[in-house]
Amino acid sequence: MTSTAGPLGAVVDVFFAVDWHGRPDRSSWSDEQLATALQDVQRRRAMAAAEEAELVLALAGRRPADHDPAGPGARRPGWTSESGAGGISEFLPAELSAILNLGRGTASLRLARALTWSEKLPATFAALAAGQLDERRAQALADVLAHTRAAVAGQVEQALLPEACNLSVYKLTDRAIALMLQLDAAAADERRVAAERAADVHVHPSPTDGRSTLAADLPTDEAVECLDLVDQLARMLKADGDDRPIGALRAHVLSLLVRRPADSGLPSVSAHVTVTADLAALGGTGSAPAEVNGLPITATHVRELLARVGALGLGTPDGGDLTVAFTGPDGQLLASTTPAELARIARRGCPHHPDSVQCGCPVLGPPPGTEAYAPTDRQRAFLLARDRRCRFPNCGQRVAWADLDHVVEHARDGATDCANLCCLCRSHHRLKTFAPRWRFAMDCDGTLHVTTPSGVTRTTSPPGLRPPAPKPPDELAPDRPAPGDDPPPF
Repeated sequence: MTSTAGPLGAVVDVFFAVDWHGRPDRSSWSDEQLATALQDVQRRRAMAAAEEAELVLALAGRRPADHDPAGPGARRPGWTSESGAGGISEFLPAELSAILNLGRGTASLRLARALTWSEKLPATFAALAAGQLDERRAQALADVLAHTRAAVAGQVEQALLPEACNLSVYKLTDRAIALMLQLDAAAADERRVAAERAADVHVHPSPTDGRSTLAADLPTDEAVECLDLVDQLARMLKADGDDRPIGALRAHVLSLLVRRPADSGLPSVSAHVTVTADLAALGGTGSAPAEVNGLPITATHVRELLARVGALGLGTPDGGDLTVAFTGPDGQLLASTTPAELARIARRGCPHHPDSVQCGCPVLGPPPGTEAYAPTDRQRAFLLARDRRCRFPNCGQRVAWADLDHVVEHARDGATDCANLCCLCRSHHRLKTFAPRWRFAMDCDGTLHVTTPSGVTRTTSPPGLRPPAPKPPDELAPDRPAPGDDPPPF
């Protein structure tokens, strides 16, 4: 049985059939019962969102910005739009990210909404907690009014909240923006500045193999101008006889404009692309998927890509470099080297058995440790091949922008060794260095364990590492009797 509020606030009891497992037998429900159950789910989801926000605010109250670095190591202004708003530690979004198992951007957004509901939209917060307003509409009001004054937000809330459930999310957003501008035009400038600071370029993998979407946050006028320019050039190609669809031509033109800019006034740069591929797949005898900068592509695509950049036969592309990595049966990285070094090892053979063809001695492995603080070039190449991106849970920052961090600090006798080094982006490197009560530990295979001050532990493994294959049943329990000999009860 469930109770739900009717249109006039009366409580209506609805009885549902339940099967012997304790789960509702929905096959016998009427349409009205199914609709009522769906509305109840939405109401409980709203109440859960409000409870989550209350818990986030409670944790935020225990994470003041007092311990954030203010001198050496402090965050550089303008590098990111995140900040310790309201006296809250700048490291809280990372902790929420680990607790909720979400990306830091999503965790930051949930914190911002919780603060807006609590400080500027108390009636909206109360309606959400009571299940009277759904989560999406409450989020829309918070997102629109986050940068306006509390008094203005209260006026908008008072005007729109009574009819919010009768408006679509888009209509509610439009009405809130219009009313906010009418009451506080300065808030629009704050929103514009905030949006400009938060703007970025993102790559999103597409469901289609080997393709991704490049997205940029731009002012509307610039975005429209860019699309019009791309469209005009694509239509010129179409008029010249190119038989590809117009959409494919637009994508082609945009790629050329970015990768081959002309008269842009910008300095000349070379793109850094990391291709990770299985050797059997490159030779055409395997089909293991490969990666380009962490995005999956097919083995066929990788072979075409290597041919295009002049690297067919494992040659080094012009202006680039090539690293050969060797992995074990579970994907653990055993060694990384260059083709030239590999050729030298093949010629030299085993230094202990120079006359033996197949002595079985290892001649290549992880780079040795060093007494110095800075990792060696060989260690850097090995770690970039192993980690491929920032190793903090739910962070996808590329290793090109990452630091090599000592998991056990060098000042505390932590070795400069690949078993004690991992890639962390600058933000998470700063968190590990300056945020109190965080714990980092790493296994010999590169598996990293991160524990938050609130006791939540998240584990990340190097991208290529796979769990060991399951053992056969006879190896799991060698002393187990045969099925026919099981003692009672059978």
